[in-house]
Amino acid sequence: MSAKNYNQTKILLVDDEPDILEFLKYNLEKEEFIVYTAGNGKEGIAEALKHAPHLILLDVMMPDMDGIETCQQLRESNKLNDTVIAFLTARSEDYSQIAGFESGADDYINKPIKPKVLISRIHALLRRKTTTVSQSPLLEISDLTIDPERFVVINKGVELNLPRKEFQLMNLLMSKPGKVFRRENILSEIWGQDIIVGNRTIDVHIRKLREKIGADYIQTIKGVGYKFAK
Repeated sequence: MSAKNYNQTKILLVDDEPDILEFLKYNLEKEEFIVYTAGNGKEGIAEALKHAPHLILLDVMMPDMDGIETCQQLRESNKLNDTVIAFLTARSEDYSQIAGFESGADDYINKPIKPKVLISRIHALLRRKTTTVSQSPLLEISDLTIDPERFVVINKGVELNLPRKEFQLMNLLMSKPGKVFRRENILSEIWGQDIIVGNRTIDVHIRKLREKIGADYIQTIKGVGYKFAK
């Protein structure tokens, strides 16, 4: 997505504090983004399904349905498979970030954050969104099949609906079975050098993949990275 097309980008803000919504909406609309807002998780899900935004900025600490649960439900919708979700929250504890990535988030932005910095992070997220999985033939290893064109993983005949980052990570590892992918290379390929994520981000996604496809496929090379078993 080129800079001149950012004004076509739809962003959904979900936060229970009206002042924050107003502040963010004002600054994003100055950049000519199309901005929708929601004051809680349930409303956010409804707005997301209605508008299919390119990016959702989601607060973690909200009453009734917090951001983690909201993100989990958003990721259950096939309509939002290509939507980028970033948590925008004052909580910086490591366990909160891990929970956020486990729920399917793409990034974690701590507030307070200056508008110019936030805009820069949003542009970085949108640039990564346009980096699609390479259009390659079906990849098959044992009972696993990955179809990059359909964005589908088949495990023993059962189609899996993986979050986008998990799919991209699996596609990367499976594209060269037996090759050891260093952690820094994985972060660069999947998240990009201009997006800051926690040190345990890869570990969280690997663990979630192992839970879904089995523990034997992805091997840990201690102190280096990961590889997909041949």
